[in-house]
Amino acid sequence: MRRYWEIDQTFAQPSESLLKKNLKESVKKQKEKGNKLEPVVISGRAIAKSWWGKAWCDNLEHYADFASRLERGKRYVRTGTVIDLKIQKGKIIARVQGTRKTPYRVEIRISPLTEQKCEAILDRCGKIETLERLLSGDFPDEMKELFQGEDGLFPQPSEISFQCSCPDWALMCKHVAAALYGVGARLDMNPALFFELRGIEIGRFVDVALANRVERMLENAQKPSARIMDDEEAAQKLFGVFGRA
Repeated sequence: MRRYWEIDQTFAQPSESLLKKNLKESVKKQKEKGNKLEPVVISGRAIAKSWWGKAWCDNLEHYADFASRLERGKRYVRTGTVIDLKIQKGKIIARVQGTRKTPYRVEIRISPLTEQKCEAILDRCGKIETLERLLSGDFPDEMKELFQGEDGLFPQPSEISFQCSCPDWALMCKHVAAALYGVGARLDMNPALFFELRGIEIGRFVDVALANRVERMLENAQKPSARIMDDEEAAQKLFGVFGRA
């Protein structure tokens, strides 16, 4: 896989009409083959609208070495060329339409978080209220520093490697850039995918949050109140979110 410090190259940029023509034909062929696509659809100019999506895209734009390719990636993702994008543990798999009729295959790998960073976020997210807010996209201001910055949970350039089936041997081609921006749009829909991508087991958060909540409920067992009922309802709700019995 190519790393971000490799040599750059320049390729001519296709017209939007050509991209859309190839895109339409590719989607039709994939459907005829019975392949299930998960396209990235952008409405308007903004690629992402939630804190999660915006923060992911902002983090990408701190990669100074990628500046020219990132701009092209924005154009590609807005045009709808990311016809399929799947996020897995430590990996992003995408198909991105380009000048050729066959979409390019993109694979991006992101190094797993260290146990130290996992423990840090567990300590900060050890409340059901905090976890619910995170997953609903209502991001607590006091936790932003945990995700952003050099020591944050968003990936740094040295933690990312990628490959694309296109002939562009640049440090980052526009197809990879489009897929990375596509992740930002996808996080708008489901912030929990960030935890999966970074290899953080969401079940650990649930266990810690519930253990803390049960401890508080036991402390208040002798004095029933509306607050305790709220605690119970929150726990039941969180179990439902993750499909746990």
